[in-house]
Parts: sequence; structure tokens; C-alpha cells
Amino acid sequence: MTIRVAHSPDADDAFMFFALAHQGVDTGDRRYEHELHDIETLNRWALEGRFEVTAVSIHAYAYLADRYALLTAGASMGEASYGPRLVARRPMSPDEARGLTVAVPGTLTSAYLVLKLWAPQVQTVTLPFDSIPEAVATGQVEAGVLIHEAQLTYADQKLHLVQDFGTWWHARCGLPLPLGGNVVRRDLGPELMAAIGADLRASVRYALEHRAEALDYALQFSGGLAREAGDEFVGMYVNQRTVDYGEEGRAAVRRLLGEGFERGLIPHAVEPEFVG
Repeated sequence: MTIRVAHSPDADDAFMFFALAHQGVDTGDRRYEHELHDIETLNRWALEGRFEVTAVSIHAYAYLADRYALLTAGASMGEASYGPRLVARRPMSPDEARGLTVAVPGTLTSAYLVLKLWAPQVQTVTLPFDSIPEAVATGQVEAGVLIHEAQLTYADQKLHLVQDFGTWWHARCGLPLPLGGNVVRRDLGPELMAAIGADLRASVRYALEHRAEALDYALQFSGGLAREAGDEFVGMYVNQRTVDYGEEGRAAVRRLLGEGFERGLIPHAVEPEFVG
């Protein structure tokens, strides 16, 4: 049986899927076929149910819950000291930034949702995630929200940090910031959904237990990060919360989606279902 699994072409996703891509764990008769696309493309395609398994933004899950369930393994969570980062070409206060037009990597991303929770009035323009640093640096846009490896490299382009949303979120509610997760299509049925969840958990554990080997593979997708920086980035987003959300992680998902609904940023209440 072939299962199509889609995820982002970045180091943390490559790291967690390393064992599935290279048969590092026993998956029985299940064979995984990988497709790599940027997260907003995956969010949009998930609305169509294109893949059996796909990485999505937690924000996007609000629009997918009838078709997909969240796998308990594979989460990317921002912590108290990091998350998506709002940067600008010059130093400025958060209050000043709230009056600017800000580039975002897609309106279904969790980065967009948390930006709008932080500043409901802020105007946005959507750009590919990997073009936002250059757009800010050249003045094409006034500020931008960075995801993926650019969170570590923005200073190389002389950009200035305005707000770290992982820090902001944790200060408000004491929870990690749920950014991305992996979902499985409900029409596969409970038995196969659970088996896929077990395979993904085994892949994450394999990568954590064979870190050097998995990192060698992941660095191919790191946008040129040096090994030390690549290891730091992977460690930020692939850890024990990636093995399982845990109670805090589940509470954080409910909190983010709940606040989005209460603020009118998500059109309906969502009760996330975790499987696997």
C-alpha cells in the first residue's frame, strides 16, 4: 500500500521524515511516497483532501477538521524563546509595527493567525516564505513575518527583530505556540490512521536517536545553514513535543484555535481530534 505524505522542504520536516524516506523503520506493507511543497501550498491542497497525510499549519486545521484528524506525532511548536519572528528593515517599536503593511507566508499559516491576534488592525500582503527576508531588506515591504530557517538568519540581511511570537504567546498564556502539525485523512479508517500515526512517531524517534545521520540528510533542505545552525534549528522544532503533543501541546492547539474563533479570525469553533 502506497501512502502519499506531503511536507515542507525544510530541515525540521526532512529530519522527522528521514526514517520514513529511507526505510529506517518497519512500516509493514505501508510504503510512503513523499512530496515536498511550501506550507501554504500544502494548506490549500489539504482543503481538497489531496494527500493521505500532509503537514499543515494549525491555523489551516480549523478548515480541515471535517476531512482530516491531527496525528499526535509530528508537531512543530514554538517555545518561550522562539517562534515566527516579525522583522523590519530598521529598528522600531512593536506599536509602530502594528501600523505597517506586513508580509506573511500565507493567510492559512499559524504565523498569520498569531500576527492578527497580536495586531488585529495590521495590513498584510502574502509572499512566498523564502522571499520575505529579501522583500523586507530591499524595502519592497515594510516588515515581514519569518518562518523556517530565516528565523535564525535574518540578521545576515541587517534586519531587525520587532517581535518574537513564541515569546509573546508564552508570556500571555504560559503555553507553547502550536505552529504546524501532520494530519491524516479520515476516510482511511481508524485502523490505518492509527498505523500511520505509529509510523510517523517511530520516524521521529529514529531521527532523535540517530541525530547525526538524520541531520546529514536534513541539512540538504536547510537553505545553506552551517551544521551548527542547522542542528539548532532542528532542535527548536523537532523534540519531545514532536514525538507527542503532550497535554500542554493539546491545550495550546485548543487555545490558539479558540482565540482565533473568539476574535472572528476563524469562522467556527473547532474541537481538534488527535489520533495515532
